[in-house]
Amino acid sequence: MFSLFVFSPITITRALTVPVLNHSRRIFASNSKTLQMGGHQNLHLIGKRRQANFRLSNVSGYVTDVMEIHADEPTLHVLFVPGNPGVISFYTDFLESLYEIMGATASITGMPLFFYISPSRIFFSGLNLSGKIGKNWKHGKLFTLEEQIDHKIHFMEHELKNIDVPLILVGHSIGSYISIEMFRRYPEKVTYCIGLYPFLALNTKSSTQSVLREMAGSPFISVMLSSIVALLGLLPTRASRFLVKKSVGKSWSPAAVEALCTDVLKYHTVRNMLFMAMTEFKKLVEKPDWGFMREKQSKIAFLFGLDDHWGPLQMFDEISKEVPGAVLGIEREGHTHAFSCTEAGSLWVAHYVANLIKTRPST
Repeated sequence: MFSLFVFSPITITRALTVPVLNHSRRIFASNSKTLQMGGHQNLHLIGKRRQANFRLSNVSGYVTDVMEIHADEPTLHVLFVPGNPGVISFYTDFLESLYEIMGATASITGMPLFFYISPSRIFFSGLNLSGKIGKNWKHGKLFTLEEQIDHKIHFMEHELKNIDVPLILVGHSIGSYISIEMFRRYPEKVTYCIGLYPFLALNTKSSTQSVLREMAGSPFISVMLSSIVALLGLLPTRASRFLVKKSVGKSWSPAAVEALCTDVLKYHTVRNMLFMAMTEFKKLVEKPDWGFMREKQSKIAFLFGLDDHWGPLQMFDEISKEVPGAVLGIEREGHTHAFSCTEAGSLWVAHYVANLIKTRPST
């Protein structure tokens, strides 16, 4: 296992990039007619989607790449928090599909982890942001899980303070943990919180997590892996795409392949991925805040996968016991933790999330 990660830098990228999904009324997604969305034959049923827009946002002195889809007359606002490494372009298909399935009634904001900025969007913005962006990367700045949480809360405080429609948080992987923390610190602001393939606590039974924990905790290994991946990023675009498609990206969507090749294969991105992973492993030895979840159980939902060491089924069982009123579901269609890397996974999960939003308890 260790040699696999050492000699395949793209594999370690995959493992950490998308640590990429139930109410004691358990919902087994594959048994529910309203959630039977899987299958490639359904990919084109949505028709022409409205494309997401990107903009640069400066919050707390840090510049981030924000994805937005604005509804003309929104009845709610969805704020999405991705998993590590926080490259929001991995979720383009998912968020655009969610917007259409919701009938263009929800404005959607995809908030990346703030160490990530797309160089191409900096260039095309035409803005002189060199000083502000430099703060993100100053002296090789590495960001902790707690800093990511604080940044998302500051974003809510500054950029979403004037919205007059219900705010719904949706998080993926560690983004689920971040979303719950945002909800805990701003309960009056959030109407509903959904976690997809949630990484909420360290899985001591996972050998993969044990290996990754050791690797992320070693500065030498982190620097070495980051350097190797950065070298891959220096390859011609066609060459890096070929390698990705022949390795981890065989079934990936074009958008996911492009996101990995363009936005992940960089030293600073991978170094921060690993450093944040180290702080995740340290923090998530603690138990989730069951007291808060029980208090807000009617406003919380989780979707788990069948074979997902980041969100294992023992966590599903533990939530069922500790938070009996939360809505819990298990995806049985064969989509992985990295659901957003395939068009079929993005569409299925978008349908699932839309159904949760539409059927959430009235407040």
